[in-house]
Amino acid sequence: WAVSPSLPPPAAFAAATLGLGVGPPQARALASAATSPPLGHCSPPCPRPRRRRSLCSSSPSSAAMTALAVEEARRGRKQLGMDPPLYDYLLSNVREHPVLRDLREETASMRGSQMQVSPAQAQLLAMLVQILGADRCIEVGVYTGYSSLAVALALPESGRLVACERDERSLEVAKRYYQLAGVAHKVDVKHTLAVDSLRSLLECGEASSYDFAFVDADKRMYEEYFELLLKLVRVGGLIVMDNVLWYGRVADPLVNDPNTISIRDFNKKLLEDKRVTISMSM
Repeated sequence: WAVSPSLPPPAAFAAATLGLGVGPPQARALASAATSPPLGHCSPPCPRPRRRRSLCSSSPSSAAMTALAVEEARRGRKQLGMDPPLYDYLLSNVREHPVLRDLREETASMRGSQMQVSPAQAQLLAMLVQILGADRCIEVGVYTGYSSLAVALALPESGRLVACERDERSLEVAKRYYQLAGVAHKVDVKHTLAVDSLRSLLECGEASSYDFAFVDADKRMYEEYFELLLKLVRVGGLIVMDNVLWYGRVADPLVNDPNTISIRDFNKKLLEDKRVTISMSM
């Protein structure tokens, strides 16, 4: 959207969806620019300070913990507050494309697999794209491509998804699965810094020409990503910001690493930003 200097900025809408992660809470926020009521990879977080253990306590072996993490990643179990039986029930009610399932299972053994969205999250992102009638989308932070593949599958044949990812190894996995799913022609891969890609889109005259954006990337850059996307996403479009509760660390006064501080600052500014209405959900 664009704002005339002589007029007050347009109102904007934001809705919330699920923000999920392994362990403590994380969340995502969504924002949609609208002049009237609308129609409708980062590094893993720093660990919490360790608490003193009882001398008689025992902890799982490193190998056992690794095996558990891989199994949870393979099954996509990132849903907050769910024990395995409940999550299994949820997963059994997700319509997961076979190629998405294969990608999820391959990603489980890769470094950073906790960054992959869950099947339920991906299904929600795809549904939002369909509700919007989106044709042009942006993803900032692709990793191995699970969420971008879900979005690309939901787009019409004429649709376009700009996928920004700086890690070549994970991007190669994503591109392979775009081909396997038959959606490579819809995905415009940008192997460079996301900020540079977004600025380039604006320089090419693509302001207000996108319907939907999903951000799951460097948390210290969230404010800059958001401002650029507000210029790229059309009136009535939707922006989804992932990890805005950052595994619960934003609420812990003892945690003050750069990523957590950046997300706290971003949340505060978004809360006070009169250009948008916002909602946050775990």
